[in-house]
Amino acid sequence: MIGSLARPLNALALLAISGVLLGAFFEQLVFGEIPCPLCLLQRAGFVIVGAGLTLNVLCGPRPSHYGLMLLGAVTGAAVALRQIALHVVPGTGGYGSPILGLHLYTWAFVVFALVVIGSGLMLLIESQFSGGRDRSKLAGFAVGLFALVALANGISTVLECGGGLCPDNPTSYQLLDAFSGG
Repeated sequence: MIGSLARPLNALALLAISGVLLGAFFEQLVFGEIPCPLCLLQRAGFVIVGAGLTLNVLCGPRPSHYGLMLLGAVTGAAVALRQIALHVVPGTGGYGSPILGLHLYTWAFVVFALVVIGSGLMLLIESQFSGGRDRSKLAGFAVGLFALVALANGISTVLECGGGLCPDNPTSYQLLDAFSGG
């Protein structure tokens, strides 16, 4: 019984990861808060987590897929902790505007910690590993949305970094500046 819930839970978790990436993208596009290199690495961590969830949805849950999620979450959490540490000293300020009192990198750490805990708990449900893929409309929507959000973030990163090193404190999109002569 619990094993049959694994597939819809993976699809819902994939929607949540897409929501996190969409929220960061919203901050970037609507409020002009261009992500720093550490922010981009955290987004990459979320994409890796989403890739593991996508594999669980498309191919059926597997321990290796949860392992991929754990690697992405632990790496993303380490990057988020690094960014938190950079701004913990009084007077240094934070990067970006806070949301509900916390900066995006702090929220990223919280979500990565939840992914680690959730993945660990899901690995305890062995009955989920005997089934196949999730063919529901929810699963299809979750995978499609995640693919679009991951692609959009990838394109945005290329525009921001211009194929080279990303600036520490970005103020514009380097590739767009190169084409516009700015």
